[in-house]
Amino acid sequence: MEVHHAILYEGWETNGKRVSLHHPVVIMTTKSIQTFWDEVQAVAANTYSLEKARVITNSDGGAGYTAERFQTAFSQSEYPVLNQLDTYHVAQAIVRTFGGGKSEIKEQIRKAVKTRDCDRFTLYLDTYESTLTDEKSLKKIKEFRSYILKNWERIFDWRDKVENVPEGARGLGAMESNQRHISFRMKKRGMHWSKKGEEAMVKIKQGILNQTLREAYLKHRTRSGKKQRELKQAIRLSELFKQPVRPSIGVKRGSVALYTSHSSAMGHLSKILGY
Repeated sequence: MEVHHAILYEGWETNGKRVSLHHPVVIMTTKSIQTFWDEVQAVAANTYSLEKARVITNSDGGAGYTAERFQTAFSQSEYPVLNQLDTYHVAQAIVRTFGGGKSEIKEQIRKAVKTRDCDRFTLYLDTYESTLTDEKSLKKIKEFRSYILKNWERIFDWRDKVENVPEGARGLGAMESNQRHISFRMKKRGMHWSKKGEEAMVKIKQGILNQTLREAYLKHRTRSGKKQRELKQAIRLSELFKQPVRPSIGVKRGSVALYTSHSSAMGHLSKILGY
């Protein structure tokens, strides 16, 4: 099961040391990646007026989350859509490749990526690669190099790319913490989900987070004008075909004479009953 997940928001709100997203809108689906992007584009078009807005996006660079997809989804804006590679995933890629401990080579690689010095990055990576002999480590280096260089143009801090950065603007990366809404409910709990069931569950979670679940539920509970007219028509038709009710005549009372020959059937019954 794969859940495609996006959060649209307009900035940040602070309450003391606590920071939260301003007007977040969540989009989730287990359907195809194209369906997901169609939903993102539809929600963005119906929620915001983006013509003069600067749209900043952030992703891990995975399949289906290319810069072109983001540009298309927010094409209402007259400005180019900035798509930043998520810093958390860059840091995770470095740890997976060079291990979790401290090392000079890892620090130099991190600095080269942060300062966007491609020559320095290549030099240190080549130097480190030349010291390796086992296939597993060489494969990790190859995958890391491909991931970073493929997304090199997306490695930046959006605040360095935009003029008149709003006061209190923060770096991007809210998605990872918000994944828990889905992962805690649907993953690693020994559950089996049907296609229909998993889509229904993520839409319920989406409705809860967007505070639209109650409205959607009550909408389906209330009859539409068309349904009400159809119901009234059905009632009128039932009146036309209704059969007249005949009055009850009550219970008839009577008796059976038992004065008969003892050899007859009624005589035998009378003897048994003790009459």
